[in-house]
Amino acid sequence: PPVTPAMYFPPTGSTEWQSTDPATLGWSSAAVNDLYSYLQTKNTKAFMVLKDGKIVLEKYFGTFTADSNWYWASAGKTITGLLVGIAQQEGHLNINDKSSQYLGTGWTSMPLAKENLITVKHQLTMTTGVESNMPNIDCTLPSCLQYRADAGTRWYYHNATYTLLDKVISNATGSSFNNYFQQKIRNPIGMDGTWLQVDYNNVFFSKPRSMARFGLLMLNKGKWNGTAILNDSSYFAAQTNTSQNLNLSYGYLTWLNGKATHMLPTVSAVFSGSIAPNAPADMYAALGKNDQKVYMIPSLRMVVIRMGESADNPN
Repeated sequence: PPVTPAMYFPPTGSTEWQSTDPATLGWSSAAVNDLYSYLQTKNTKAFMVLKDGKIVLEKYFGTFTADSNWYWASAGKTITGLLVGIAQQEGHLNINDKSSQYLGTGWTSMPLAKENLITVKHQLTMTTGVESNMPNIDCTLPSCLQYRADAGTRWYYHNATYTLLDKVISNATGSSFNNYFQQKIRNPIGMDGTWLQVDYNNVFFSKPRSMARFGLLMLNKGKWNGTAILNDSSYFAAQTNTSQNLNLSYGYLTWLNGKATHMLPTVSAVFSGSIAPNAPADMYAALGKNDQKVYMIPSLRMVVIRMGESADNPN
Protein backbone atom coordinates (compact mmCIF):
# COMPACT_ATOMS: atom_id res chain seq x y z
CA PRO A 1 0.00 0.00 0.00
CA PRO A 2 1.13 3.58 -0.59
CA VAL A 3 2.89 5.14 2.36
CA THR A 4 1.02 8.06 3.91
CA PRO A 5 3.37 11.06 3.83
CA ALA A 6 4.23 12.77 7.09
CA MET A 7 2.07 15.76 7.90
CA TYR A 8 3.90 18.97 7.04
CA PHE A 9 3.71 22.07 9.22
CA PRO A 10 4.96 25.43 7.92
CA PRO A 11 7.62 26.93 10.21
CA THR A 12 6.62 29.72 12.58
CA GLY A 13 8.21 33.14 12.16
CA SER A 14 8.76 32.59 8.44
CA THR A 15 6.85 32.93 5.17
CA GLU A 16 8.19 29.57 4.01
CA TRP A 17 5.46 27.03 3.22
CA GLN A 18 6.18 23.98 1.08
CA SER A 19 3.85 23.23 -1.80
CA THR A 20 2.73 20.24 -3.83
CA ASP A 21 2.15 20.46 -7.58
CA PRO A 22 -1.52 19.54 -8.16
CA ALA A 23 -0.47 17.49 -11.21
CA THR A 24 1.45 15.08 -8.94
CA LEU A 25 -1.86 14.38 -7.16
CA GLY A 26 -3.49 13.65 -10.50
CA TRP A 27 -5.52 16.85 -10.45
CA SER A 28 -6.54 18.23 -13.83
CA SER A 29 -5.09 21.67 -14.62
CA ALA A 30 -8.17 22.41 -16.75
CA ALA A 31 -10.42 21.63 -13.77
CA VAL A 32 -8.28 23.84 -11.52
CA ASN A 33 -8.65 26.72 -14.00
CA ASP A 34 -12.41 26.14 -14.12
CA LEU A 35 -12.46 26.22 -10.33
CA TYR A 36 -10.61 29.56 -10.29
CA SER A 37 -13.07 31.02 -12.81
CA TYR A 38 -15.94 29.80 -10.66
CA LEU A 39 -14.40 31.29 -7.52
CA GLN A 40 -13.97 34.62 -9.28
CA THR A 41 -17.63 34.78 -10.27
CA LYS A 42 -18.54 33.97 -6.64
CA ASN A 43 -16.85 37.07 -5.15
CA THR A 44 -13.93 35.14 -3.68
CA LYS A 45 -10.92 37.07 -2.37
CA ALA A 46 -8.67 34.24 -1.17
CA PHE A 47 -8.76 30.47 -1.67
CA MET A 48 -6.33 27.81 -0.47
CA VAL A 49 -6.19 24.01 -0.44
CA LEU A 50 -3.71 22.15 1.76
CA LYS A 51 -2.94 18.45 1.36
CA ASP A 52 -0.82 16.78 4.05
CA GLY A 53 -0.15 20.33 5.27
CA LYS A 54 1.43 21.50 2.00
CA ILE A 55 -0.13 24.12 -0.26
CA VAL A 56 -1.66 22.62 -3.40
CA LEU A 57 -3.77 25.61 -4.47
CA GLU A 58 -3.42 29.26 -3.43
CA LYS A 59 -5.23 31.97 -5.36
CA TYR A 60 -6.07 35.62 -4.75
CA PHE A 61 -8.56 37.70 -6.68
CA GLY A 62 -8.81 41.37 -7.61
CA THR A 63 -6.71 43.64 -5.44
CA PHE A 64 -6.66 41.10 -2.60
CA THR A 65 -3.23 39.55 -1.87
CA ALA A 66 -1.58 37.11 0.54
CA ASP A 67 -0.89 40.14 2.78
CA SER A 68 -4.47 41.41 2.85
CA ASN A 69 -6.51 41.08 6.05
CA TRP A 70 -10.11 39.93 6.08
CA TYR A 71 -12.74 39.12 8.70
CA TRP A 72 -13.55 35.57 9.68
CA ALA A 73 -17.05 36.44 10.93
CA SER A 74 -18.46 33.37 12.71
CA ALA A 75 -15.67 31.12 11.46
CA GLY A 76 -13.85 32.67 14.42
CA LYS A 77 -16.29 30.88 16.74
CA THR A 78 -14.34 27.67 16.19
CA ILE A 79 -11.18 29.37 17.49
CA THR A 80 -13.09 30.31 20.64
CA GLY A 81 -14.34 26.73 20.96
CA LEU A 82 -10.75 25.45 20.95
CA LEU A 83 -9.64 28.16 23.38
CA VAL A 84 -12.32 27.15 25.90
CA GLY A 85 -10.89 23.63 25.76
CA ILE A 86 -7.39 24.95 26.43
CA ALA A 87 -8.64 27.02 29.39
CA GLN A 88 -10.38 23.93 30.80
CA GLN A 89 -7.27 21.80 30.28
CA GLU A 90 -5.28 24.36 32.28
CA GLY A 91 -7.77 24.16 35.13
CA HIS A 92 -9.17 27.69 34.73
CA LEU A 93 -12.74 26.54 34.11
CA ASN A 94 -15.00 23.55 33.68
CA ILE A 95 -17.51 23.61 30.83
CA ASN A 96 -20.10 21.94 33.06
CA ASP A 97 -19.95 24.87 35.50
CA LYS A 98 -22.79 27.34 35.36
CA SER A 99 -21.90 30.37 33.26
CA SER A 100 -22.69 32.76 36.13
CA GLN A 101 -19.65 31.38 37.95
CA TYR A 102 -17.57 33.33 35.40
CA LEU A 103 -20.02 36.03 34.28
CA GLY A 104 -21.58 36.83 37.67
CA THR A 105 -25.19 36.33 38.68
CA GLY A 106 -27.56 38.51 36.64
CA TRP A 107 -25.67 38.24 33.36
CA THR A 108 -29.12 37.56 31.88
CA SER A 109 -32.50 38.97 32.87
CA MET A 110 -33.90 35.46 33.32
CA PRO A 111 -35.34 34.29 36.64
CA LEU A 112 -32.35 33.16 38.73
CA ALA A 113 -33.42 29.50 38.70
CA LYS A 114 -33.45 29.56 34.87
CA GLU A 115 -30.15 31.46 34.57
CA ASN A 116 -28.57 28.89 36.89
CA LEU A 117 -29.41 26.13 34.37
CA ILE A 118 -27.05 27.64 31.79
CA THR A 119 -23.55 26.17 31.67
CA VAL A 120 -20.51 27.07 29.61
CA LYS A 121 -21.26 23.94 27.56
CA HIS A 122 -24.68 25.37 26.66
CA GLN A 123 -22.88 28.48 25.35
CA LEU A 124 -20.56 26.26 23.29
CA THR A 125 -23.46 24.33 21.78
CA MET A 126 -26.01 27.16 21.16
CA THR A 127 -28.46 25.68 23.64
CA THR A 128 -28.71 28.39 26.32
CA GLY A 129 -32.45 28.79 25.78
CA VAL A 130 -32.32 32.59 25.64
CA GLU A 131 -35.03 34.37 23.65
CA SER A 132 -34.06 34.71 19.97
CA ASN A 133 -36.94 36.92 18.92
CA MET A 134 -35.16 40.13 19.92
CA PRO A 135 -34.40 43.41 18.09
CA ASN A 136 -30.64 42.67 18.23
CA ILE A 137 -29.44 39.07 18.52
CA ASP A 138 -25.88 40.36 19.05
CA CYS A 139 -26.73 42.41 22.15
CA THR A 140 -24.90 41.04 25.20
CA LEU A 141 -26.60 43.23 27.82
CA PRO A 142 -28.63 41.37 30.46
CA SER A 143 -31.77 43.17 29.24
CA CYS A 144 -31.30 41.49 25.81
CA LEU A 145 -30.94 38.01 27.30
CA GLN A 146 -34.41 36.83 28.28
CA TYR A 147 -35.88 33.43 29.00
CA ARG A 148 -37.33 31.39 26.14
CA ALA A 149 -36.69 27.78 27.15
CA ASP A 150 -34.74 25.80 29.71
CA ALA A 151 -31.06 25.47 28.82
CA GLY A 152 -30.40 22.34 26.77
CA THR A 153 -33.93 22.05 25.36
CA ARG A 154 -33.70 24.40 22.36
CA TRP A 155 -31.01 24.94 19.71
CA TYR A 156 -30.73 28.43 18.26
CA TYR A 157 -27.70 30.12 16.71
CA HIS A 158 -27.41 32.97 19.17
CA ASN A 159 -24.48 35.35 18.78
CA ALA A 160 -24.64 37.12 22.13
CA THR A 161 -24.31 34.06 24.33
CA TYR A 162 -21.39 32.95 22.14
CA THR A 163 -19.70 36.37 22.42
CA LEU A 164 -19.93 36.19 26.20
CA LEU A 165 -17.61 33.15 26.11
CA ASP A 166 -14.83 35.68 25.53
CA LYS A 167 -15.65 37.14 28.94
CA VAL A 168 -15.88 33.64 30.44
CA ILE A 169 -12.34 32.97 29.20
CA SER A 170 -10.89 36.31 30.30
CA ASN A 171 -12.53 36.16 33.75
CA ALA A 172 -11.50 32.53 34.25
CA THR A 173 -7.89 32.99 33.11
CA GLY A 174 -7.25 36.51 34.43
CA SER A 175 -5.90 37.43 31.01
CA SER A 176 -7.48 39.47 28.25
CA PHE A 177 -9.18 37.32 25.61
CA ASN A 178 -6.84 38.58 22.87
CA ASN A 179 -3.72 37.96 24.98
CA TYR A 180 -4.82 34.48 25.97
CA PHE A 181 -5.55 33.63 22.34
CA GLN A 182 -2.16 34.99 21.21
CA GLN A 183 -0.30 33.08 23.90
CA LYS A 184 -2.11 29.76 23.51
CA ILE A 185 -2.97 29.47 19.79
CA ARG A 186 -1.79 32.31 17.55
CA ASN A 187 1.90 32.56 18.40
CA PRO A 188 2.64 28.82 18.84
CA ILE A 189 1.33 27.99 15.34
CA GLY A 190 2.66 31.11 13.60
CA MET A 191 -0.64 32.85 12.87
CA ASP A 192 -1.14 36.59 12.60
CA GLY A 193 -4.38 38.45 13.18
CA THR A 194 -6.34 39.96 16.03
CA TRP A 195 -9.80 40.18 17.58
CA LEU A 196 -11.54 43.52 17.14
CA GLN A 197 -14.77 44.66 18.70
CA VAL A 198 -17.41 45.44 16.06
CA ASP A 199 -20.55 46.67 17.85
CA TYR A 200 -21.29 43.90 20.35
CA ASN A 201 -19.36 41.27 18.39
CA ASN A 202 -15.73 40.29 18.81
CA VAL A 203 -14.54 39.61 15.26
CA PHE A 204 -11.27 37.97 14.19
CA PHE A 205 -9.32 39.45 11.25
CA SER A 206 -6.24 37.84 9.67
CA LYS A 207 -4.39 37.10 6.45
CA PRO A 208 -5.52 34.03 4.48
CA ARG A 209 -2.54 31.86 5.37
CA SER A 210 -3.33 32.30 9.06
CA MET A 211 -6.76 30.88 8.39
CA ALA A 212 -5.07 27.93 6.68
CA ARG A 213 -2.73 27.45 9.67
CA PHE A 214 -5.70 27.28 12.01
CA GLY A 215 -7.37 24.76 9.68
CA LEU A 216 -4.22 22.63 9.79
CA LEU A 217 -4.24 22.77 13.60
CA MET A 218 -7.88 21.63 13.61
CA LEU A 219 -7.18 18.89 11.05
CA ASN A 220 -4.49 17.58 13.39
CA LYS A 221 -6.80 17.53 16.42
CA GLY A 222 -5.17 20.42 18.23
CA LYS A 223 -1.57 19.25 17.70
CA TRP A 224 1.02 21.34 15.84
CA ASN A 225 4.22 19.69 14.62
CA GLY A 226 4.54 17.52 17.71
CA THR A 227 3.38 20.18 20.16
CA ALA A 228 -0.02 19.82 21.82
CA ILE A 229 -1.82 23.17 21.57
CA LEU A 230 -4.80 21.29 23.01
CA ASN A 231 -3.79 18.04 24.71
CA ASP A 232 -7.30 17.03 25.78
CA SER A 233 -8.30 14.58 23.04
CA SER A 234 -11.74 13.97 24.54
CA TYR A 235 -12.52 17.69 24.39
CA PHE A 236 -11.39 17.86 20.77
CA ALA A 237 -13.52 14.82 19.93
CA ALA A 238 -16.51 16.50 21.58
CA GLN A 239 -15.87 19.75 19.71
CA THR A 240 -15.93 17.96 16.34
CA ASN A 241 -18.84 15.58 16.97
CA THR A 242 -22.57 16.01 17.62
CA SER A 243 -22.83 17.92 20.91
CA GLN A 244 -26.58 17.70 21.63
CA ASN A 245 -29.57 15.94 20.09
CA LEU A 246 -31.27 19.02 18.60
CA ASN A 247 -28.86 19.99 15.83
CA LEU A 248 -26.88 16.88 14.92
CA SER A 249 -24.63 18.97 12.66
CA TYR A 250 -23.19 21.10 15.45
CA GLY A 251 -20.30 20.37 17.83
CA TYR A 252 -18.69 23.00 20.04
CA LEU A 253 -18.95 26.11 17.83
CA THR A 254 -18.01 23.84 14.91
CA TRP A 255 -20.15 22.63 12.00
CA LEU A 256 -20.27 18.92 11.15
CA ASN A 257 -20.96 17.28 7.81
CA GLY A 258 -22.40 13.86 7.11
CA LYS A 259 -25.22 13.96 9.66
CA ALA A 260 -28.82 12.87 9.04
CA THR A 261 -30.27 16.32 9.77
CA HIS A 262 -29.11 19.89 10.31
CA MET A 263 -30.29 23.23 11.58
CA LEU A 264 -29.10 26.62 10.29
CA PRO A 265 -28.57 30.12 11.72
CA THR A 266 -31.64 32.39 12.08
CA VAL A 267 -34.22 29.59 11.76
CA SER A 268 -35.55 26.99 14.18
CA ALA A 269 -36.49 24.43 11.53
CA VAL A 270 -34.73 21.08 11.19
CA PHE A 271 -33.68 20.14 7.64
CA SER A 272 -33.02 16.61 6.45
CA GLY A 273 -29.61 15.67 5.09
CA SER A 274 -26.15 17.04 5.78
CA ILE A 275 -24.92 20.63 5.44
CA ALA A 276 -22.77 19.84 2.38
CA PRO A 277 -24.01 16.66 0.65
CA ASN A 278 -21.30 16.81 -2.03
CA ALA A 279 -18.48 16.93 0.51
CA PRO A 280 -16.94 14.03 2.45
CA ALA A 281 -19.08 12.95 5.38
CA ASP A 282 -16.20 13.31 7.86
CA MET A 283 -15.66 17.01 7.09
CA TYR A 284 -16.00 19.52 9.92
CA ALA A 285 -15.92 23.26 9.41
CA ALA A 286 -15.63 26.77 10.76
CA LEU A 287 -18.24 28.82 8.89
CA GLY A 288 -18.92 32.55 8.87
CA LYS A 289 -21.23 35.11 7.33
CA ASN A 290 -20.72 35.92 3.63
CA ASP A 291 -19.07 32.54 3.05
CA GLN A 292 -15.97 32.68 5.19
CA LYS A 293 -15.01 29.00 5.29
CA VAL A 294 -12.46 26.68 6.86
CA TYR A 295 -13.05 23.04 5.90
CA MET A 296 -11.15 20.18 7.58
CA ILE A 297 -11.37 16.75 5.86
CA PRO A 298 -9.45 14.06 7.79
CA SER A 299 -10.10 11.29 5.23
CA LEU A 300 -8.38 13.38 2.54
CA ARG A 301 -5.86 14.99 4.95
CA MET A 302 -7.06 18.25 3.44
CA VAL A 303 -7.86 21.81 4.52
CA VAL A 304 -9.79 24.24 2.30
CA ILE A 305 -10.18 27.93 3.18
CA ARG A 306 -12.16 30.66 1.47
CA MET A 307 -12.40 34.39 2.25
CA GLY A 308 -14.49 36.90 0.34
CA GLU A 309 -17.81 38.62 -0.12
CA SER A 310 -21.01 36.59 -0.13
CA ALA A 311 -20.96 34.02 -2.96
CA ASP A 312 -24.65 34.46 -3.69
CA ASN A 313 -27.48 36.63 -2.44
CA PRO A 314 -26.68 36.87 1.28
CA ASN A 315 -30.04 35.53 2.43
